[in-house]
Amino acid sequence: MAISVDKPSLLIVDDDPLITDTLSFVLDKFFEVHVADSRAKAQTVLASLDTPPQLALVDLGLPPLQHLPDEGFRLISELLAYSATIKILVLSGQNDETNARHARTLGAIDFIAKPCDPETLRKHLTSALQARNAEVAASTEAAADTSCGIVGDSPAVLKLRQQIAQFADSPFPVLIEGESGSGKELVASCFHRMGSRAKKPFLALNCAAISPTLVEPTLFGYSKGAFTGAITARSGYFEDANDGTLFLDEIGELPFELQAKLLRVLENGEFQRVGETQTRHSNARIVAATNRDLRAEIRAGRFRADLYHRLSVFTVSVPPLRELNDDKSGLLQHFRAFYAKQANVKPFELDKNALARWMGYHFPGNVRELRNIVIRLTTKYAGQTVTTAQLEDELDTDIYTPSGFDIPTDQKSLEEMAKKHLQSQTNFNLDQTLKQWEQGYVEAALKITHGNLSQAAKLLGVNRTTLYSRMQAYQITTDE
Repeated sequence: MAISVDKPSLLIVDDDPLITDTLSFVLDKFFEVHVADSRAKAQTVLASLDTPPQLALVDLGLPPLQHLPDEGFRLISELLAYSATIKILVLSGQNDETNARHARTLGAIDFIAKPCDPETLRKHLTSALQARNAEVAASTEAAADTSCGIVGDSPAVLKLRQQIAQFADSPFPVLIEGESGSGKELVASCFHRMGSRAKKPFLALNCAAISPTLVEPTLFGYSKGAFTGAITARSGYFEDANDGTLFLDEIGELPFELQAKLLRVLENGEFQRVGETQTRHSNARIVAATNRDLRAEIRAGRFRADLYHRLSVFTVSVPPLRELNDDKSGLLQHFRAFYAKQANVKPFELDKNALARWMGYHFPGNVRELRNIVIRLTTKYAGQTVTTAQLEDELDTDIYTPSGFDIPTDQKSLEEMAKKHLQSQTNFNLDQTLKQWEQGYVEAALKITHGNLSQAAKLLGVNRTTLYSRMQAYQITTDE
């Protein structure tokens, strides 16, 4: 059967051939289906496609760890690194609520437990596709918007907008720092769209989502016969982005041996295609982004100091959502109105207690997580008032506490929680429990900030010396 190019593309990743064969047969009428049975195979499929799939249906229990969700979690992050616009739905027999919440925090738009009726699954996929298409269209329309699609009025967001306007027309590189899901891709496109290069090409390469052996030919191009499979000569991103902007996302993942070649292009614009001796020249402006602390990477010997200084002529930081306070409300209003209009339904409302919970939530997945929560609430509760209990089902509270629940903020609720805990335990030891909680929070803060001690200390509300002493007490180490 011939595949229509008009069909939206769908990647299905599941190690059960009965499931993949059945879904492929049922969904082939509506989608261009690609199948993989492992995370590695999924990467191979992505490399073979000319454009990223619009949708992905992912199982969490993938080889070689079928009984654990780890491979599925990693794949979710890798797919979003490969394409920020892909919509991911998790279809899994590992339907523990903790797994579901964490999958959504990583960026999956929804979690569907097996077994699921194919028609119901198709409706979920269609809804996700509509949300994706609306976002892509809105991104295109935002080109003329002076806010460039960046929502918020907090001092950090106002400073970010000011920096974008200030640096947009400069030919020099920009380094964007920020956590996953915070909006670094949007900021990069703003630098391009608000500058004089707006009508020139804007190309993006995620250094974490491409095989190390393919980075060099992808960036610089290659000549015919340069390697097995190079049946024709092809230009690379530097050549194609000439006079435009080249966005290198997750630059901290760039193989060390290629960093010197990138430095050369940054210094004089010169490069060579793989297999050629002819020197070519690019005028592309480089915008790079990272969720790593590159200074720590330099100390660990994984990133060149000279490349870092060349990339960071201008450095901007995209703040995590937990630091934006009232912007959580502004983003809620923005996305709620947007997705209600897109779905042609009335927007939901949060009751007083649910709104307070929303404002107090840390959003570990940042703006991406907030947006996906709004999509799900719009689908489930259009035109309704959402309660705290209904909202709580969408939040990933387990990531912040060792025992899997949030600490109440009022004394009465805290006492009630402690009472239930004591009644359910035998041989309770207060000192041991407090130590476990403290260690859990220290490790969580270091994980969230990727080992940056200063940021972790700020997140925990302690000074750096106190954090370091706690790390020594629990024998916790980082690269810093």
